[in-house]
Amino acid sequence: MDQIISKQLRREQLMIIFEKNYDAVSPLWSHHQLEWINSVYRTYKDHDKYMIVLYLIKKTFDFYSKNFVKETYAEFFEKEFIEIDRFNVIEVSKALNIPKESTRRKINELQKSGVIKRLGKRIILDKSVFPYIKPENSIIRISRFLANLSNILYNEKVLTEEFDSTHIQDFIKKNFSHIWKTYYEVQIPMLLNWKKVFNDIEIFHIWGVCAVNQKLNSKRKINKKMNKKIYIEKFFFNHKDTEDGVNAMSISDISSIPRATVIRKLNILVKKRYLNINAKKHYTVASDHRILLSIIQKKNFNKLAEFVSQVFNLIIVDKVHFKKNMNLPSYLNPN
Repeated sequence: MDQIISKQLRREQLMIIFEKNYDAVSPLWSHHQLEWINSVYRTYKDHDKYMIVLYLIKKTFDFYSKNFVKETYAEFFEKEFIEIDRFNVIEVSKALNIPKESTRRKINELQKSGVIKRLGKRIILDKSVFPYIKPENSIIRISRFLANLSNILYNEKVLTEEFDSTHIQDFIKKNFSHIWKTYYEVQIPMLLNWKKVFNDIEIFHIWGVCAVNQKLNSKRKINKKMNKKIYIEKFFFNHKDTEDGVNAMSISDISSIPRATVIRKLNILVKKRYLNINAKKHYTVASDHRILLSIIQKKNFNKLAEFVSQVFNLIIVDKVHFKKNMNLPSYLNPN
């Protein structure tokens, strides 16, 4: 047991590593988040509707956790339906920062389209909805991110070994209801933090495409490790280089948000000085709100560090127990 405790990762420790290796961690996580929010929008062409469904599924995971129930990915999705804990409009409205009337309308639309159904007195998501809510691609993406991060943590001598993405993916699926509850506890607050800044998830999504494009372009120019302060000063704000910008059509293609909507909301972002636009109509992140944006990102990185520490600690414990069981006589080995 002492061996396990000594290997445990802590959120504060990870935050130091994230800051020190910002040039590697930030583009990796930003790319993951962009792919995730793109998939969120594509599902219902409405961020808030997907967030409502995601919130309801998380309520089921919360119920499992309170009652010490753990289900694998296969067990969770092999059912005919997923039963949702009772909810009301005001609860959902407050939890997701959506106006009450908008919440009511969107829940009604989800019911009319058959996403949310009533089975007697029970509220369910039935099997017909599973193809839209099964996080197969999200599990693959987060496993790749964690595998890359384990390489960084190994090089920093925080982890004693690296974890490959296949092993992480299998581990998540084996402990699905527990880990995915934790994953949603990262994603929901992160998105709500950004919503407080931009007042609209769609506007944040469009800004995010520009920010991630800029971060990924900066990776081509980096030939040494940089901490957060140096990286941001050198590559992120006040970019004048046209090749680092992205145009409205590309933003629409990447996000799946209609081009007319993208153009209208880009104009808002430029007017409010969240984005710069150059003569070629390429958009880059402006520096006017850098302090506010840095504060929000730090909050989000704290959430990320909490999630990463929990997942890696579970994997470490699992590996230690597996090795111990391998050394037991066969009649005592639970495997």
